[in-house]
Amino acid sequence: MAAARIWLARLADEAALARYALWLTPQEAARATGFARPQRRRQFLTGRALLRIGLGDMLGIAPEAIALDAVPGRAPALLAPQGGVAGISVSHSGAWVACAASVDTALGLDIETRGPTRDVMALAGQAFDTAARARLAALAPAERPDLFYAMWSELEARIKLGLEGQGGSCIALPHEELSVVLCSGAPLAAPPVLDLRVL
Repeated sequence: MAAARIWLARLADEAALARYALWLTPQEAARATGFARPQRRRQFLTGRALLRIGLGDMLGIAPEAIALDAVPGRAPALLAPQGGVAGISVSHSGAWVACAASVDTALGLDIETRGPTRDVMALAGQAFDTAARARLAALAPAERPDLFYAMWSELEARIKLGLEGQGGSCIALPHEELSVVLCSGAPLAAPPVLDLRVL
């Protein structure tokens, strides 16, 4: 059975991000300067810092010694040190960033901030198939948001894993503000604990 780790943090402040930016590869630094929205830049930099800190703990090396690639639309890959990680996934939503890693299996992670005022049925009409929309419609309005976010996060995590249909293994993890779903190519021996970090 496989194992995975998940690290979660709120967006770092600008002073911390300036320190963490020194850890970036030239490719990552170029990507960070290309974001038009300041919030998206903060999410990117916080995610890269959190991933390095988590991987550093997991691999027993300094976070600044970790080199990651920066290909838009793709999960970061570990460039150095080589080997030792089979799966990495990063997700962000609002003021939160989460990273997952495994030495055993590929991963897909998604977090979503649960918005109490969102029209989940309208969003479901754009994101889900007929069967999923019917499942939501069968519930009382007050019960729909929890199922909607669980299904949405699982769909996104499966896409990141490369499994848009069935297959793989997915688990929802409890959090007060977020919907958190981790999908893995191989079943996990135990659900990972959300490791909350302050950056």
